[in-house]
Amino acid sequence: MLKKIVLILCFGILALGAKAQELQCDVVVNSEQVQYTDRQLFQDMQNRIFEFMNNRRWTNQAYRVEERIKCRLLINLTEMPEIGVFRANVQVVSLRPAYGTVYETVLFSFIDKDWLFQFNSAQLLDYSDNNYTSNLSSMLAFYAYTIIGMDNDSFSRLGGADAFDKARAVVNLAASQNTAYPGWKPFEGNRNRYWIIDNLQDPQMLPFREGIYTMHRLGLDLMAEKPEQARKSMLAVLQEIQQVSQRKPGAAIIRSFFEAKVDELVNMFKAAAPADKQQAYTLLTQVDPTNNTKYEQLLKR
Repeated sequence: MLKKIVLILCFGILALGAKAQELQCDVVVNSEQVQYTDRQLFQDMQNRIFEFMNNRRWTNQAYRVEERIKCRLLINLTEMPEIGVFRANVQVVSLRPAYGTVYETVLFSFIDKDWLFQFNSAQLLDYSDNNYTSNLSSMLAFYAYTIIGMDNDSFSRLGGADAFDKARAVVNLAASQNTAYPGWKPFEGNRNRYWIIDNLQDPQMLPFREGIYTMHRLGLDLMAEKPEQARKSMLAVLQEIQQVSQRKPGAAIIRSFFEAKVDELVNMFKAAAPADKQQAYTLLTQVDPTNNTKYEQLLKR
């Protein structure tokens, strides 16, 4: 009987282990620009955000510990307009492993310049899908769902739909509760949280989301074994993104995509056949002209 109890406990522990949290998120809070004597406050802020992102189950999906999505929040505090109120710009980055290699690709990269929130050392960060608790928890939840959605899209065609629905709900709830906090409304700029999720759910942007799957599952995941086939898949994706970009010029998610991928795309096509290299150069300079200088490396022999 004792052996049976031990076995049941062991299987229970294994079952719990198979349902780890989704995110493995590094959090850095840079407070150098903020003059405040109690520096412990900023360590508390970093610790609470870390715990909020990593210790919460965001979905019903089963993740093993080694499957957790690696991501980073680099929070650069720029101002404390009043005690307990902070402005910041934040870089959000998520990574994805390439199958059969140790290489990790940047899947999502976005700099959010619209962070305004309250925080004090006694504050507990909490979140509910159906209730607004604070602007800080809403911003963190939005990026948690966006990161999970992008990761799911990269492994399964349009697999991120449920997570994007959750991110949209965060935007709608925060926008209805907040008049003072920026980043949630369409008229506040063309590169904010509203536009990220709007792009990801726009039917005209579906080829972009399908391209995320093709680029990663049929591109990067095959690069080690079938590099030429992988590059052909990537060229097809770039053609789709070019067409989407023509329909939606300046789309926030496409700008974010090239910020994440520019160096990787250059490195991937450096070793391509001359015709593929030329095609990649033509497509990339047309759809992402801000990085022309980097793409010129593809013309070098």
